Amino acid sequence: MSNAAISESIPRILVVGGGAGGLELATRLGRSLGKSKKALITLVDANMTHIWKPLLHEVAAGSLDSSGDELNYVAQAKWNHFQFQLGAMSGLDRDQRVIRLDAIKDEHGEELIPQREIAYDYLVLAVGSNTNDFNTQGAAEHCLFLDTREQAERFHRMLLNQYMKAQASSEGQISEKINVAIIGAGATGVELAAELHHAARLLQAYGLNRIRPEDLHINLVEASGRVLPALPERISEPVTDTLKKLGVHLHTGSPVKAVTAEGLLLANGEQIAASLKVWAAGIRAPGFLANLGLETNRINQVVVHTTLQTTADERIFAFGDCAACPTGEEGKTVPPRAQAAHQQATLLARNIKRLLEGKPLQEYVYRDYGSLISLSTFSAVGNLMGNLTGNVMLEGKLARWFYVSLYRMHQMALYGVPRTLMLMLSDRVGSSTAPRLKLH
Repeated sequence: MSNAAISESIPRILVVGGGAGGLELATRLGRSLGKSKKALITLVDANMTHIWKPLLHEVAAGSLDSSGDELNYVAQAKWNHFQFQLGAMSGLDRDQRVIRLDAIKDEHGEELIPQREIAYDYLVLAVGSNTNDFNTQGAAEHCLFLDTREQAERFHRMLLNQYMKAQASSEGQISEKINVAIIGAGATGVELAAELHHAARLLQAYGLNRIRPEDLHINLVEASGRVLPALPERISEPVTDTLKKLGVHLHTGSPVKAVTAEGLLLANGEQIAASLKVWAAGIRAPGFLANLGLETNRINQVVVHTTLQTTADERIFAFGDCAACPTGEEGKTVPPRAQAAHQQATLLARNIKRLLEGKPLQEYVYRDYGSLISLSTFSAVGNLMGNLTGNVMLEGKLARWFYVSLYRMHQMALYGVPRTLMLMLSDRVGSSTAPRLKLH
């Protein structure tokens, strides 16, 4: 039976956004509704491949070669009984039940695929979030962001270029120095700082020794009074101690007032010299969401009920970082965390099947299972929360093991257990034959 014939007889479920949540949802729906021909599942994303966003700080530092951990959407669609469409959503017609995709152009600006529309019966928005620079003067012009694989790889190239430039300098010149400023001491900023220190040691071990590890000056800037302000102090304190031992310069208690080509100006008057500047503070949903005719909040998140249906249209769902879902507490919404997106994807997979069966939808209740922070190979800190464990503090190798297991759980949701075990074996073999740092 052709796809056209199928679409006329069964519901069309369109998932926009192939991040961790959207890809997991499309995979789950494909394995159940798509495989049994009970629905036509289509995933839309602006890229051809997926990489787990919490890994981007490792891509930036070079600890991870993104080409080895990326997932191809076309292949995933074939293996899991859904379709994939390349494109970036730009518009929505709720009356006609179609979304609009921007034209796709090649690297020379030539149009490859014209603007087009895709019809749906049920639409799920899972487009994630971008970094929020809060319109800080000079941030957009002078800072790098870590929202995409391309941005992380660009940072890595710029870092390597400075090392290569120093290595090629004449022997009589003094050792070069690199000043890095990371704005935002949340999980991404903290993990990037530790990973960069690890990268500096490896670069010296590989012979790029004109810049010593101590000559990579890492400045971590946080507007609030401490690192990891969204997490409990008992996690923040050991992380702070480890960062100080690694030589990371902490600047807390004052926001960034302006960013220039030379560095940062803080609101308290302090100036920080930096040739590489990374903005890792705050999030906001993509701007196009505010122009779809759906209810959104001040950071462009689509407002949803606890069933994850949008307040404006019960046929449209939203979840993950791009959605503002109430927690039940006055004025509070579900935090933009990977575990929330995973929980919501699991619920939505059930709810969409219930919807097609004419059953009432279940409501989402956020469950905080704790937080884990990886400080590269130096340490890991976190807490686990649950009915059986209570609130258990973890640190060191055990915390690191739990941190790595989060990625393996993501892989199991996408690949299944047998293939994930094969990937783990492949990673172990590959680690013994490849450099421990990406050197290009």
